[in-house]
Amino acid sequence: MSGKPKVTHQARDHKGEFVIKQEDSVIAKMTYTRVGNTRIIIDHTEVDEAHKEKGLGRTIVEAGVEWARQNEVKVIPLCPFAKSIIEKTPELQDVL
Repeated sequence: MSGKPKVTHQARDHKGEFVIKQEDSVIAKMTYTRVGNTRIIIDHTEVDEAHKEKGLGRTIVEAGVEWARQNEVKVIPLCPFAKSIIEKTPELQDVL
């Protein structure tokens, strides 16, 4: 995978996910649940074992934060991985 991977966003009802695919396979995913119109709870982040240590988890968390900014949504990171990334990165904390 060369360059920055493409992250796609899908939402339905009160659930959503950000995914990175390689060919037709999902290699990274972050899921969330909407809480009203102004907040989301990031509940799970996963990266395929073969693609660990490539920064895909961080990429997908950053995409979720950017989407939250654009949509004026606050983020509650219950997922330990997403929480860790956001806590360690001050420029992502404006969505908390």
